[in-house]
Amino acid sequence: MRSVTTCLRTLRAYSKYGSNHAALLARSFSVTSRRSEINKVYPSAAEALKDLKPNSTVLCGGFGLSGVADTLIETVVGMPHVKGLTAVSNNAGTDTSGLGKLLQSRQVSKMIASYIGENKTLEQMYLTGQIELELTPQGTLAERCSSGGRGIPAFFTPAALSTVVQTGELPLRNNPDGTPAEFSKPKDVRVFNGKPYLLEQSIFADYAFVKAYKADRLGNCQFRLSAHNFNGAMGRNAKITIVEAEHIVEPGEIPAESVHLPGIYVKRIVQSTVPKRVEKVVYTLDPAEEAEAAKKTLGTGATAAKRERIVRRAAKEFKNGMYANLGIGMPMLAPKFVPSDVEVQLQSENGILGLGPYPRKGEEDPDLINAGKETVTLNKGASVFGSEESFGMIRSGRINLTILGAMQVSAGGDLANWMLPGKVKGFGGAMDLVSNPSLTKVVVTMEHTDKKGNPKIVKQCAFPLTGKACVSLIITELGVFKVDRGLGLTLTEIADGVTVEEIKSKTEAPFKVADDLKPML
Repeated sequence: MRSVTTCLRTLRAYSKYGSNHAALLARSFSVTSRRSEINKVYPSAAEALKDLKPNSTVLCGGFGLSGVADTLIETVVGMPHVKGLTAVSNNAGTDTSGLGKLLQSRQVSKMIASYIGENKTLEQMYLTGQIELELTPQGTLAERCSSGGRGIPAFFTPAALSTVVQTGELPLRNNPDGTPAEFSKPKDVRVFNGKPYLLEQSIFADYAFVKAYKADRLGNCQFRLSAHNFNGAMGRNAKITIVEAEHIVEPGEIPAESVHLPGIYVKRIVQSTVPKRVEKVVYTLDPAEEAEAAKKTLGTGATAAKRERIVRRAAKEFKNGMYANLGIGMPMLAPKFVPSDVEVQLQSENGILGLGPYPRKGEEDPDLINAGKETVTLNKGASVFGSEESFGMIRSGRINLTILGAMQVSAGGDLANWMLPGKVKGFGGAMDLVSNPSLTKVVVTMEHTDKKGNPKIVKQCAFPLTGKACVSLIITELGVFKVDRGLGLTLTEIADGVTVEEIKSKTEAPFKVADDLKPML
Protein backbone atom coordinates (compact mmCIF):
# COMPACT_ATOMS: atom_id res chain seq x y z
CA MET A 1 0.00 0.00 0.00
CA ARG A 2 1.34 3.39 -0.91
CA SER A 3 2.11 5.87 1.86
CA VAL A 4 0.14 9.07 2.52
CA THR A 5 3.08 11.08 1.22
CA THR A 6 3.02 9.16 -2.06
CA CYS A 7 -0.72 9.76 -2.42
CA LEU A 8 -0.28 13.49 -1.84
CA ARG A 9 2.47 13.65 -4.46
CA THR A 10 0.13 11.85 -6.90
CA LEU A 11 -2.67 14.34 -6.22
CA ARG A 12 -0.32 17.30 -6.79
CA ALA A 13 0.85 15.73 -10.04
CA TYR A 14 -2.77 15.13 -11.02
CA SER A 15 -3.41 18.88 -10.79
CA LYS A 16 -0.18 19.91 -12.44
CA TYR A 17 -0.24 17.67 -15.50
CA GLY A 18 -3.98 17.88 -16.31
CA SER A 19 -4.70 15.65 -19.28
CA ASN A 20 -1.52 13.67 -18.69
CA HIS A 21 -2.73 12.47 -15.30
CA ALA A 22 -3.85 9.08 -16.66
CA ALA A 23 -0.36 8.20 -17.82
CA LEU A 24 1.12 9.29 -14.49
CA LEU A 25 -1.38 7.24 -12.53
CA ALA A 26 -0.76 4.22 -14.78
CA ARG A 27 2.97 4.48 -14.03
CA SER A 28 2.22 4.78 -10.32
CA PHE A 29 0.03 1.66 -10.29
CA SER A 30 2.42 -0.34 -12.47
CA VAL A 31 5.23 0.36 -10.00
CA THR A 32 2.96 -0.75 -7.16
CA SER A 33 1.97 -3.96 -8.94
CA ARG A 34 5.60 -4.89 -9.47
CA ARG A 35 6.17 -4.60 -5.73
CA SER A 36 3.44 -7.12 -4.93
CA GLU A 37 1.86 -9.03 -7.78
CA ILE A 38 -1.68 -10.31 -7.49
CA ASN A 39 -1.50 -14.09 -7.66
CA LYS A 40 -4.59 -16.16 -6.89
CA VAL A 41 -3.04 -19.47 -7.93
CA TYR A 42 -2.84 -22.07 -5.15
CA PRO A 43 -0.36 -24.96 -5.17
CA SER A 44 -3.08 -27.59 -4.77
CA ALA A 45 -6.81 -28.10 -4.46
CA ALA A 46 -6.29 -29.27 -0.88
CA GLU A 47 -4.63 -25.98 0.00
CA ALA A 48 -7.42 -23.98 -1.67
CA LEU A 49 -10.08 -25.93 0.25
CA LYS A 50 -8.46 -26.11 3.68
CA ASP A 51 -10.96 -23.62 5.21
CA LEU A 52 -14.06 -25.37 3.82
CA LYS A 53 -16.35 -25.91 6.80
CA PRO A 54 -19.15 -28.39 7.46
CA ASN A 55 -22.69 -27.16 6.66
CA SER A 56 -21.46 -24.78 3.97
CA THR A 57 -23.52 -23.95 0.86
CA VAL A 58 -21.53 -24.86 -2.25
CA LEU A 59 -22.44 -23.97 -5.83
CA CYS A 60 -21.17 -26.50 -8.35
CA GLY A 61 -21.00 -25.49 -12.00
CA GLY A 62 -21.55 -27.95 -14.79
CA PHE A 63 -24.27 -29.63 -16.80
CA GLY A 64 -24.27 -33.40 -16.82
CA LEU A 65 -20.54 -34.14 -16.64
CA SER A 66 -19.53 -31.16 -18.79
CA GLY A 67 -17.83 -28.24 -17.10
CA VAL A 68 -17.77 -29.93 -13.69
CA ALA A 69 -15.03 -29.08 -11.18
CA ASP A 70 -14.09 -32.72 -10.55
CA THR A 71 -10.67 -31.93 -9.05
CA LEU A 72 -12.29 -29.85 -6.30
CA ILE A 73 -15.12 -32.33 -5.73
CA GLU A 74 -12.77 -35.28 -5.41
CA THR A 75 -10.64 -33.31 -2.97
CA VAL A 76 -13.70 -32.72 -0.76
CA VAL A 77 -14.41 -36.47 -0.82
CA GLY A 78 -11.01 -36.84 0.84
CA MET A 79 -12.11 -34.47 3.64
CA PRO A 80 -14.57 -36.72 5.55
CA HIS A 81 -15.00 -34.16 8.36
CA VAL A 82 -16.71 -31.80 5.89
CA LYS A 83 -20.32 -32.94 6.12
CA GLY A 84 -23.79 -31.43 6.05
CA LEU A 85 -23.13 -29.59 2.80
CA THR A 86 -25.88 -27.93 0.80
CA ALA A 87 -24.90 -28.55 -2.82
CA VAL A 88 -26.44 -26.40 -5.55
CA SER A 89 -26.12 -27.76 -9.07
CA ASN A 90 -28.25 -28.33 -12.15
CA ASN A 91 -27.89 -32.06 -11.51
CA ALA A 92 -25.76 -34.31 -9.35
CA GLY A 93 -23.69 -36.03 -12.00
CA THR A 94 -23.91 -39.81 -12.09
CA ASP A 95 -23.60 -42.41 -9.36
CA THR A 96 -19.82 -42.47 -9.78
CA SER A 97 -18.96 -39.07 -11.25
CA GLY A 98 -19.24 -35.41 -10.30
CA LEU A 99 -21.35 -34.65 -7.24
CA GLY A 100 -22.41 -38.29 -7.21
CA LYS A 101 -19.16 -38.98 -5.34
CA LEU A 102 -20.12 -36.60 -2.53
CA LEU A 103 -23.53 -38.27 -2.32
CA GLN A 104 -21.88 -41.68 -2.08
CA SER A 105 -19.67 -40.41 0.77
CA ARG A 106 -22.77 -38.96 2.51
CA GLN A 107 -21.23 -35.49 2.80
CA VAL A 108 -24.25 -33.71 1.27
CA SER A 109 -27.37 -33.26 3.39
CA LYS A 110 -29.32 -31.08 0.93
CA MET A 111 -29.40 -30.72 -2.84
CA ILE A 112 -30.86 -27.79 -4.75
CA ALA A 113 -31.16 -28.97 -8.35
CA SER A 114 -33.41 -29.02 -11.39
CA TYR A 115 -32.84 -32.61 -12.41
CA ILE A 116 -32.03 -35.96 -10.85
CA GLY A 117 -31.59 -37.67 -14.17
CA GLU A 118 -29.79 -41.00 -14.15
CA ASN A 119 -28.37 -40.60 -10.64
CA LYS A 120 -29.98 -43.54 -8.84
CA THR A 121 -28.09 -42.71 -5.65
CA LEU A 122 -29.74 -39.30 -5.34
CA GLU A 123 -33.16 -40.67 -6.29
CA GLN A 124 -32.99 -43.42 -3.65
CA MET A 125 -31.59 -41.14 -0.96
CA TYR A 126 -34.43 -38.70 -1.61
CA LEU A 127 -37.20 -41.30 -1.74
CA THR A 128 -36.00 -42.91 1.51
CA GLY A 129 -35.52 -39.69 3.47
CA GLN A 130 -31.72 -39.64 3.55
CA ILE A 131 -31.38 -36.26 1.86
CA GLU A 132 -33.37 -33.08 1.41
CA LEU A 133 -34.03 -32.17 -2.21
CA GLU A 134 -35.24 -28.76 -3.34
CA LEU A 135 -36.24 -29.27 -6.97
CA THR A 136 -36.15 -26.01 -8.92
CA PRO A 137 -36.94 -25.30 -12.59
CA GLN A 138 -33.66 -25.08 -14.48
CA GLY A 139 -34.07 -21.49 -15.61
CA THR A 140 -35.17 -20.42 -12.15
CA LEU A 141 -32.09 -22.11 -10.68
CA ALA A 142 -29.80 -20.29 -13.10
CA GLU A 143 -31.46 -16.96 -12.27
CA ARG A 144 -31.39 -17.61 -8.50
CA CYS A 145 -27.62 -18.03 -8.74
CA SER A 146 -27.17 -15.13 -11.15
CA SER A 147 -29.35 -12.71 -9.17
CA GLY A 148 -27.62 -13.59 -5.92
CA GLY A 149 -24.31 -12.70 -7.55
CA ARG A 150 -25.71 -9.30 -8.52
CA GLY A 151 -26.94 -8.50 -5.03
CA ILE A 152 -30.62 -8.95 -5.91
CA PRO A 153 -32.43 -10.82 -3.12
CA ALA A 154 -35.47 -11.98 -5.12
CA PHE A 155 -37.17 -11.73 -8.51
CA PHE A 156 -40.40 -12.64 -10.28
CA THR A 157 -40.62 -15.32 -12.97
CA PRO A 158 -43.44 -16.80 -15.08
CA ALA A 159 -42.03 -20.32 -14.80
CA ALA A 160 -43.89 -22.91 -12.68
CA LEU A 161 -47.18 -21.05 -12.24
CA SER A 162 -50.03 -23.33 -11.11
CA THR A 163 -47.60 -26.17 -10.32
CA VAL A 164 -46.43 -27.73 -7.07
CA VAL A 165 -43.59 -25.20 -7.08
CA GLN A 166 -46.15 -22.43 -6.59
CA THR A 167 -48.58 -24.23 -4.28
CA GLY A 168 -45.98 -25.62 -1.89
CA GLU A 169 -46.90 -29.26 -2.52
CA LEU A 170 -43.41 -30.37 -3.46
CA PRO A 171 -41.90 -32.81 -0.92
CA LEU A 172 -38.55 -31.51 0.30
CA ARG A 173 -37.85 -34.53 2.46
CA ASN A 174 -39.44 -37.96 2.69
CA ASN A 175 -39.86 -40.49 5.44
CA PRO A 176 -37.99 -43.81 5.10
CA ASP A 177 -41.14 -45.37 3.62
CA GLY A 178 -41.29 -42.73 0.90
CA THR A 179 -44.18 -40.71 2.31
CA PRO A 180 -43.60 -36.92 2.47
CA ALA A 181 -42.15 -35.64 5.74
CA GLU A 182 -41.72 -31.96 4.81
CA PHE A 183 -43.12 -29.83 2.01
CA SER A 184 -41.94 -26.70 0.27
CA LYS A 185 -43.60 -23.37 1.06
CA PRO A 186 -46.16 -21.70 -1.21
CA LYS A 187 -44.75 -18.84 -3.27
CA ASP A 188 -46.16 -15.36 -3.54
CA VAL A 189 -47.75 -14.37 -6.84
CA ARG A 190 -47.94 -10.86 -8.27
CA VAL A 191 -49.48 -9.61 -11.50
CA PHE A 192 -47.51 -7.40 -13.90
CA ASN A 193 -49.11 -6.12 -17.10
CA GLY A 194 -51.97 -8.53 -16.62
CA LYS A 195 -49.77 -11.62 -16.25
CA PRO A 196 -49.03 -13.48 -12.99
CA TYR A 197 -45.48 -14.20 -11.84
CA LEU A 198 -43.94 -16.20 -8.97
CA LEU A 199 -41.63 -14.64 -6.42
CA GLU A 200 -38.37 -16.59 -6.19
CA GLN A 201 -35.60 -15.95 -3.67
CA SER A 202 -32.03 -15.70 -4.85
CA ILE A 203 -29.32 -18.04 -3.63
CA PHE A 204 -26.33 -16.74 -1.67
CA ALA A 205 -23.50 -19.24 -1.28
CA ASP A 206 -20.37 -19.69 0.78
CA TYR A 207 -18.32 -21.36 -1.96
CA ALA A 208 -18.54 -21.85 -5.71
CA PHE A 209 -16.67 -24.62 -7.53
CA VAL A 210 -16.07 -23.50 -11.11
CA LYS A 211 -14.44 -25.25 -14.07
CA ALA A 212 -12.66 -23.01 -16.59
CA TYR A 213 -10.77 -23.65 -19.78
CA LYS A 214 -8.24 -20.90 -19.02
CA ALA A 215 -7.55 -18.73 -15.98
CA ASP A 216 -4.81 -16.20 -15.32
CA ARG A 217 -3.24 -15.39 -11.97
CA LEU A 218 -5.53 -12.34 -11.63
CA GLY A 219 -8.55 -14.65 -11.66
CA ASN A 220 -9.84 -13.85 -15.14
CA CYS A 221 -11.49 -16.93 -16.66
CA GLN A 222 -12.47 -18.18 -20.08
CA PHE A 223 -15.01 -20.97 -20.59
CA ARG A 224 -15.10 -23.23 -23.61
CA LEU A 225 -18.17 -24.04 -25.73
CA SER A 226 -21.15 -25.41 -23.78
CA ALA A 227 -19.02 -25.96 -20.66
CA HIS A 228 -19.97 -22.36 -19.89
CA ASN A 229 -23.41 -23.56 -18.59
CA PHE A 230 -23.82 -22.61 -14.90
CA ASN A 231 -20.16 -21.76 -14.27
CA GLY A 232 -20.42 -18.04 -14.99
CA ALA A 233 -23.54 -17.40 -12.88
CA MET A 234 -22.24 -19.45 -9.98
CA GLY A 235 -18.74 -18.02 -10.17
CA ARG A 236 -20.14 -14.52 -9.63
CA ASN A 237 -22.17 -15.54 -6.61
CA ALA A 238 -20.20 -17.02 -3.74
CA LYS A 239 -18.15 -15.44 -0.98
CA ILE A 240 -15.27 -17.66 -2.08
CA THR A 241 -15.15 -18.74 -5.72
CA ILE A 242 -12.56 -21.40 -6.43
CA VAL A 243 -11.73 -22.06 -10.07
CA GLU A 244 -10.06 -25.17 -11.37
CA ALA A 245 -8.59 -24.42 -14.77
CA GLU A 246 -7.30 -26.66 -17.51
CA HIS A 247 -4.73 -24.01 -18.41
CA ILE A 248 -3.30 -21.41 -16.03
CA VAL A 249 -1.84 -18.55 -18.03
CA GLU A 250 -0.29 -15.14 -17.57
CA PRO A 251 -2.38 -11.94 -17.63
CA GLY A 252 -2.98 -10.84 -21.20
CA GLU A 253 -3.02 -14.35 -22.67
CA ILE A 254 -6.81 -14.33 -22.44
CA PRO A 255 -7.97 -11.45 -24.69
CA ALA A 256 -10.04 -8.94 -22.75
CA GLU A 257 -13.10 -9.62 -24.91
CA SER A 258 -12.77 -13.36 -24.17
CA VAL A 259 -12.87 -13.02 -20.39
CA HIS A 260 -16.18 -14.65 -19.39
CA LEU A 261 -15.66 -14.38 -15.63
CA PRO A 262 -13.68 -11.31 -14.48
CA GLY A 263 -11.08 -11.84 -11.78
CA ILE A 264 -12.91 -9.62 -9.27
CA TYR A 265 -15.21 -12.56 -8.55
CA VAL A 266 -12.50 -15.20 -8.15
CA LYS A 267 -10.58 -15.82 -4.94
CA ARG A 268 -8.56 -18.94 -5.72
CA ILE A 269 -7.32 -20.89 -8.74
CA VAL A 270 -6.04 -24.45 -8.92
CA GLN A 271 -4.83 -26.68 -11.69
CA SER A 272 -7.41 -29.15 -12.98
CA THR A 273 -6.05 -32.69 -12.76
CA VAL A 274 -9.07 -34.97 -13.34
CA PRO A 275 -9.69 -35.95 -16.99
CA LYS A 276 -12.90 -34.69 -18.59
CA ARG A 277 -15.73 -37.16 -19.06
CA VAL A 278 -18.69 -37.50 -21.41
CA GLU A 279 -21.99 -38.86 -20.11
CA LYS A 280 -23.52 -39.87 -23.47
CA VAL A 281 -21.28 -40.30 -26.49
CA VAL A 282 -23.46 -40.21 -29.62
CA TYR A 283 -22.13 -40.20 -33.18
CA THR A 284 -23.35 -39.39 -36.66
CA LEU A 285 -23.69 -42.85 -38.16
CA ASP A 286 -23.82 -44.39 -41.59
CA PRO A 287 -27.34 -45.37 -42.75
CA ALA A 288 -27.18 -48.94 -41.44
CA GLU A 289 -25.90 -47.88 -38.03
CA GLU A 290 -28.40 -45.03 -37.88
CA ALA A 291 -31.31 -47.37 -38.50
CA GLU A 292 -30.14 -49.55 -35.62
CA ALA A 293 -29.68 -46.56 -33.31
CA ALA A 294 -33.14 -45.21 -34.18
CA LYS A 295 -34.65 -48.37 -32.72
CA LYS A 296 -33.69 -47.10 -29.26
CA THR A 297 -36.00 -44.10 -29.70
CA LEU A 298 -38.57 -45.31 -32.22
CA GLY A 299 -38.68 -48.98 -31.29
CA THR A 300 -39.37 -51.63 -33.91
CA GLY A 301 -42.27 -52.82 -36.03
CA ALA A 302 -45.63 -51.15 -35.45
CA THR A 303 -44.24 -49.07 -32.58
CA ALA A 304 -41.54 -47.60 -34.82
CA ALA A 305 -44.04 -46.87 -37.58
CA LYS A 306 -46.40 -44.89 -35.37
CA ARG A 307 -43.61 -42.95 -33.69
CA GLU A 308 -42.08 -42.05 -37.03
CA ARG A 309 -45.51 -40.82 -38.12
CA ILE A 310 -45.55 -38.52 -35.10
CA VAL A 311 -42.04 -37.22 -35.76
CA ARG A 312 -42.67 -36.62 -39.47
CA ARG A 313 -45.77 -34.60 -38.66
CA ALA A 314 -43.93 -32.61 -35.98
CA ALA A 315 -41.30 -31.63 -38.57
CA LYS A 316 -43.99 -29.74 -40.49
CA GLU A 317 -44.19 -27.24 -37.62
CA PHE A 318 -40.75 -25.86 -38.51
CA LYS A 319 -40.89 -22.68 -40.56
CA ASN A 320 -38.01 -20.91 -42.26
CA GLY A 321 -36.15 -18.57 -39.90
CA MET A 322 -37.54 -20.08 -36.70
CA TYR A 323 -35.69 -20.50 -33.42
CA ALA A 324 -36.72 -23.81 -31.86
CA ASN A 325 -36.02 -25.88 -28.76
CA LEU A 326 -36.56 -29.64 -28.75
CA GLY A 327 -37.09 -32.03 -25.85
CA ILE A 328 -35.25 -35.33 -25.63
CA GLY A 329 -36.63 -38.46 -27.30
CA MET A 330 -38.94 -38.17 -30.32
CA PRO A 331 -38.70 -34.36 -30.62
CA MET A 332 -34.94 -34.59 -31.24
CA LEU A 333 -35.60 -36.71 -34.35
CA ALA A 334 -37.88 -34.16 -36.02
CA PRO A 335 -35.11 -32.09 -37.71
CA LYS A 336 -34.21 -35.12 -39.87
CA PHE A 337 -37.51 -34.69 -41.69
CA VAL A 338 -37.32 -30.93 -42.24
CA PRO A 339 -36.97 -29.97 -45.95
CA SER A 340 -33.53 -28.72 -46.97
CA ASP A 341 -34.91 -25.32 -48.00
CA VAL A 342 -36.16 -24.63 -44.46
CA GLU A 343 -33.50 -23.18 -42.17
CA VAL A 344 -34.17 -23.39 -38.43
CA GLN A 345 -31.84 -22.42 -35.59
CA LEU A 346 -31.98 -25.01 -32.82
CA GLN A 347 -31.43 -23.82 -29.26
CA SER A 348 -30.23 -26.06 -26.44
CA GLU A 349 -31.01 -24.74 -22.98
CA ASN A 350 -27.57 -25.57 -21.61
CA GLY A 351 -26.22 -22.70 -23.71
CA ILE A 352 -26.16 -23.28 -27.48
CA LEU A 353 -27.84 -21.48 -30.37
CA GLY A 354 -27.14 -23.10 -33.73
CA LEU A 355 -27.05 -26.73 -32.59
CA GLY A 356 -25.55 -29.06 -35.17
CA PRO A 357 -25.72 -32.84 -35.72
CA TYR A 358 -23.95 -35.50 -33.71
CA PRO A 359 -20.17 -35.67 -34.31
CA ARG A 360 -18.36 -38.33 -36.29
CA LYS A 361 -16.38 -40.91 -34.36
CA GLY A 362 -13.20 -39.38 -33.00
CA GLU A 363 -14.54 -35.83 -33.18
CA GLU A 364 -16.60 -35.86 -29.99
CA ASP A 365 -15.85 -33.06 -27.52
CA PRO A 366 -16.62 -33.24 -23.78
CA ASP A 367 -17.14 -29.47 -23.78
CA LEU A 368 -19.87 -29.69 -26.40
CA ILE A 369 -23.07 -31.45 -25.39
CA ASN A 370 -26.80 -30.82 -25.79
CA ALA A 371 -29.55 -30.69 -23.17
CA GLY A 372 -29.79 -34.48 -23.30
CA LYS A 373 -26.08 -34.60 -22.32
CA GLU A 374 -25.23 -36.07 -25.73
CA THR A 375 -22.17 -35.13 -27.78
CA VAL A 376 -23.06 -32.68 -30.57
CA THR A 377 -21.53 -30.22 -33.03
CA LEU A 378 -22.18 -26.59 -33.92
CA ASN A 379 -23.51 -25.27 -37.19
CA LYS A 380 -21.79 -22.34 -38.87
CA GLY A 381 -22.86 -19.12 -37.19
CA ALA A 382 -23.60 -20.78 -33.84
CA SER A 383 -23.10 -19.07 -30.49
CA VAL A 384 -22.56 -20.32 -26.96
CA PHE A 385 -23.43 -18.69 -23.64
CA GLY A 386 -24.31 -19.30 -20.01
CA SER A 387 -27.47 -20.98 -18.74
CA GLU A 388 -28.81 -17.73 -17.27
CA GLU A 389 -28.74 -16.10 -20.71
CA SER A 390 -30.19 -19.20 -22.36
CA PHE A 391 -33.26 -19.12 -20.15
CA GLY A 392 -33.57 -15.38 -20.58
CA MET A 393 -34.09 -16.13 -24.29
CA ILE A 394 -36.66 -18.77 -23.41
CA ARG A 395 -38.76 -16.90 -20.84
CA SER A 396 -38.85 -13.72 -22.92
CA GLY A 397 -40.39 -15.57 -25.86
CA ARG A 398 -37.45 -15.41 -28.29
CA ILE A 399 -37.92 -19.13 -28.96
CA ASN A 400 -40.66 -19.48 -31.56
CA LEU A 401 -41.31 -23.20 -31.12
CA THR A 402 -40.74 -25.88 -28.52
CA ILE A 403 -41.59 -29.54 -29.05
CA LEU A 404 -41.87 -31.70 -25.93
CA GLY A 405 -42.95 -35.16 -24.90
CA ALA A 406 -45.72 -35.65 -22.34
CA MET A 407 -47.28 -38.11 -19.95
CA GLN A 408 -50.63 -36.33 -20.04
CA VAL A 409 -52.25 -33.31 -21.70
CA SER A 410 -55.60 -31.95 -20.55
CA ALA A 411 -58.51 -30.59 -22.58
CA GLY A 412 -57.44 -27.09 -21.54
CA GLY A 413 -53.84 -27.51 -22.65
CA ASP A 414 -52.32 -28.34 -19.25
CA LEU A 415 -49.08 -30.33 -19.54
CA ALA A 416 -47.69 -33.02 -17.23
CA ASN A 417 -44.31 -34.46 -18.25
CA TRP A 418 -41.91 -34.55 -15.30
CA MET A 419 -43.02 -37.17 -12.78
CA LEU A 420 -44.66 -40.57 -12.51
CA PRO A 421 -45.62 -42.18 -9.16
CA GLY A 422 -42.55 -43.69 -7.51
CA LYS A 423 -40.15 -42.08 -10.00
CA VAL A 424 -38.60 -38.63 -9.74
CA LYS A 425 -36.46 -37.25 -12.55
CA GLY A 426 -36.94 -33.53 -11.94
CA PHE A 427 -38.17 -30.55 -13.91
CA GLY A 428 -35.21 -29.78 -16.12
CA GLY A 429 -35.99 -26.81 -18.34
CA ALA A 430 -39.57 -27.72 -19.29
CA MET A 431 -41.33 -25.37 -16.87
CA ASP A 432 -39.43 -22.43 -18.34
CA LEU A 433 -39.98 -23.59 -21.93
CA VAL A 434 -43.78 -23.50 -21.52
CA SER A 435 -43.90 -20.31 -19.42
CA ASN A 436 -44.64 -17.92 -22.29
CA PRO A 437 -47.14 -19.73 -24.57
CA SER A 438 -48.41 -16.46 -26.07
CA LEU A 439 -45.04 -16.07 -27.82
CA THR A 440 -43.64 -19.63 -27.89
CA LYS A 441 -45.74 -22.28 -29.62
CA VAL A 442 -45.77 -25.42 -27.44
CA VAL A 443 -46.23 -28.65 -29.41
CA VAL A 444 -46.57 -32.02 -27.67
CA THR A 445 -45.54 -35.25 -29.41
CA MET A 446 -46.65 -38.46 -27.69
CA GLU A 447 -48.32 -41.80 -28.21
CA HIS A 448 -52.08 -41.58 -27.82
CA THR A 449 -52.27 -44.05 -24.91
CA ASP A 450 -49.83 -45.34 -22.30
CA LYS A 451 -48.45 -48.87 -22.18
CA LYS A 452 -51.60 -50.09 -20.39
CA GLY A 453 -53.88 -48.52 -22.95
CA ASN A 454 -54.98 -45.61 -20.75
CA PRO A 455 -55.70 -42.30 -22.53
CA LYS A 456 -53.01 -39.65 -22.29
CA ILE A 457 -55.30 -36.87 -23.54
CA VAL A 458 -57.49 -36.40 -20.48
CA LYS A 459 -60.09 -34.08 -18.98
CA GLN A 460 -57.73 -33.11 -16.17
CA CYS A 461 -54.12 -34.18 -15.59
CA ALA A 462 -53.71 -36.64 -12.73
CA PHE A 463 -49.93 -36.19 -12.67
CA PRO A 464 -48.20 -33.04 -11.35
CA LEU A 465 -48.29 -30.22 -13.87
CA THR A 466 -45.37 -28.82 -15.83
CA GLY A 467 -47.46 -25.90 -17.06
CA LYS A 468 -51.04 -24.65 -17.01
CA ALA A 469 -52.91 -23.94 -20.27
CA CYS A 470 -49.68 -23.90 -22.26
CA VAL A 471 -50.03 -26.48 -25.07
CA SER A 472 -51.02 -25.28 -28.54
CA LEU A 473 -50.90 -28.52 -30.53
CA ILE A 474 -50.96 -32.26 -29.74
CA ILE A 475 -49.54 -34.75 -32.25
CA THR A 476 -50.11 -38.48 -31.74
CA GLU A 477 -50.00 -41.47 -34.08
CA LEU A 478 -53.79 -41.19 -34.48
CA GLY A 479 -54.16 -37.52 -35.30
CA VAL A 480 -53.51 -33.87 -34.58
CA PHE A 481 -55.43 -31.74 -32.07
CA LYS A 482 -55.51 -27.98 -31.96
CA VAL A 483 -55.84 -26.70 -28.40
CA ASP A 484 -58.02 -23.68 -27.72
CA ARG A 485 -57.32 -22.92 -24.09
CA GLY A 486 -60.77 -21.44 -23.65
CA LEU A 487 -62.85 -23.78 -25.81
CA GLY A 488 -61.06 -27.13 -25.66
CA LEU A 489 -59.76 -29.53 -28.32
CA THR A 490 -60.42 -29.77 -32.01
CA LEU A 491 -59.31 -32.76 -34.10
CA THR A 492 -57.87 -31.17 -37.24
CA GLU A 493 -56.00 -34.10 -38.86
CA ILE A 494 -56.53 -37.85 -38.82
CA ALA A 495 -54.06 -40.62 -39.64
CA ASP A 496 -54.58 -43.01 -42.54
CA GLY A 497 -56.70 -46.02 -41.58
CA VAL A 498 -57.93 -44.41 -38.35
CA THR A 499 -61.55 -43.48 -37.63
CA VAL A 500 -62.94 -40.69 -35.48
CA GLU A 501 -64.71 -43.35 -33.42
CA GLU A 502 -61.40 -45.05 -32.64
CA ILE A 503 -59.90 -41.74 -31.52
CA LYS A 504 -62.92 -41.05 -29.30
CA SER A 505 -62.56 -44.47 -27.67
CA LYS A 506 -58.94 -43.74 -26.80
CA THR A 507 -59.38 -40.12 -25.69
CA GLU A 508 -60.81 -39.18 -22.30
CA ALA A 509 -61.11 -35.47 -23.04
CA PRO A 510 -64.03 -34.31 -25.19
CA PHE A 511 -63.13 -32.80 -28.55
CA LYS A 512 -64.73 -31.32 -31.62
CA VAL A 513 -64.03 -32.51 -35.16
CA ALA A 514 -62.99 -29.82 -37.63
CA ASP A 515 -65.36 -29.29 -40.54
CA ASP A 516 -62.39 -29.55 -42.88
CA LEU A 517 -60.75 -32.57 -41.19
CA LYS A 518 -57.56 -33.29 -43.13
CA PRO A 519 -55.44 -36.41 -43.56
CA MET A 520 -52.35 -36.51 -41.35
CA LEU A 521 -49.41 -36.48 -43.75
